[in-house]
Amino acid sequence: MPYLPKITAFFDEPTFTVSYIIADEASGCAAILDSVLGFDPASGRTNTKSADEILSHINKNRLKIQWILETHAHADHLSAAQYLKGHLGGKVSIGCGITNVQKTFAGIFNLGPEFSCDGIQFDHLFEDGERFDLGRLTFQVMASPGHTPGCVTYCVGNNAFVGDTLFMPDFGTARADFPGGDAKTLYRSIRKILALPENTRLYMCHDYKAPGRNEFAWVSSVAEQRKNNIHIHDGISEEEFVAMRTARDKTLCVPRLILPSIQININAGEMPDPEDNGVSYLKLPLNTV
Repeated sequence: MPYLPKITAFFDEPTFTVSYIIADEASGCAAILDSVLGFDPASGRTNTKSADEILSHINKNRLKIQWILETHAHADHLSAAQYLKGHLGGKVSIGCGITNVQKTFAGIFNLGPEFSCDGIQFDHLFEDGERFDLGRLTFQVMASPGHTPGCVTYCVGNNAFVGDTLFMPDFGTARADFPGGDAKTLYRSIRKILALPENTRLYMCHDYKAPGRNEFAWVSSVAEQRKNNIHIHDGISEEEFVAMRTARDKTLCVPRLILPSIQININAGEMPDPEDNGVSYLKLPLNTV
């Protein structure tokens, strides 16, 4: 019988993001998934409120962090990966498709030749199908592009952490209109996830409370998604999904934090180097995104 992970969720309501600690209780080894660094775009100030809740839990339970995982380069929140690594250690890791995301946005932000687009900012880049251990637990990485070229799903035991690829069944699926996104690719990635055993528990990265639902929720199952997902339940063809997704994405606003988030997240959560006055700066490209 496979060992079971201990999964603890942390919900950051300002960004509607769910972060997770995944632990092997016997050894105390743990991973952090999709952490959040608070950011106020009006003042340009960051805060560590959400990350400190994770830090407190880890210290209280004497967990040993081995991995700080990202499902993709998020466009709606800044990663706290480097802040947490500085306190806890661990390898900041993401799927190898991040290099395609870096190449796209390095051009948009005109980051210049000094910015490397080979993923070297991260401690490890996962290949599709790669396995890695966490104490007695074994994870398998599943490439799941479409929302971005670099999205991955982390599978461990009977659990899969799907990032932004899927939402709760009453909210649907990720958008596919960011640079490098593709609705047809997204459909195929989701069908691959939904080919997992029906009782596989699926952990979302976000929840926005669909109309008619009063509570936040972020855990579903393959069976529930295949039956009830409003965008991609069984019987929805690739052609139907692409038409729906393309039309719907045209109605969506640009995420509020996309410009600061992407600059930080393609750099593994590192802030830009300070300039000669000791201050770090982000770029704001005009009339592009």
